[in-house]
Amino acid sequence: MNLRQGRVLRIGHRGAAALAPENTLASIETAIDLGVDLVEIDVVEDEGRLRLAHEASSLTADNPLLADALELVAARGTGVLLDLKSTGVEREVVSLLREHGLVDNAVVASFHAGSLRAVKDAHPTVTTGFSYPFDRARLSTRRAFQPFVGVGLAGLRRALPARVGRMLTRARADAALLEWRLISAPVVERCHERGVAVLAWTVEDDAALQRVLAAGVDGVIANDPRLLGD
Repeated sequence: MNLRQGRVLRIGHRGAAALAPENTLASIETAIDLGVDLVEIDVVEDEGRLRLAHEASSLTADNPLLADALELVAARGTGVLLDLKSTGVEREVVSLLREHGLVDNAVVASFHAGSLRAVKDAHPTVTTGFSYPFDRARLSTRRAFQPFVGVGLAGLRRALPARVGRMLTRARADAALLEWRLISAPVVERCHERGVAVLAWTVEDDAALQRVLAAGVDGVIANDPRLLGD
């Protein structure tokens, strides 16, 4: 999938999480109705089945199957960004993309370089995206740690232009999916020099949107696709 099309791609995060329950068929429908280029959804393994959820601990019997989500996306003619939250599922994911005719209209993303290499081994032409950074302890979700998170991200932002090339090479990635506060013109330039697209996540307001657009990103991921305009 060509992520560098000369225009900024509009990507609905977890479907359209601000407008419908995240990782549901309803949020996917909402995002598509709002005209996104790609619908982003999370994928976890659940007793041998692939379902939509941000993490395995949040799974219930109501979480949609990935196959049903891909059927909906394919029927509506929209692209999909699959964020793999489980490892070891890469070949099944590729198989489902083939089954629904979405291999050329999908991006498979992960925080784990090994997962992306496994996707490429299963199907070399599938577009992959390396997500960064990986908040293993989920400190960014805890209010008490917010001051420290900001300081940490500032340090990562300064160091990233020098590191991003090695990270992308290790993951064999076609795109860098970066937390929006890590975006800078130098890191976008380094990625573009390698022919790698840059997608910013998760943009929540116009100030953040204007910042990443000014840096030259290729796509913006937002909970509310209305922020991204037409």
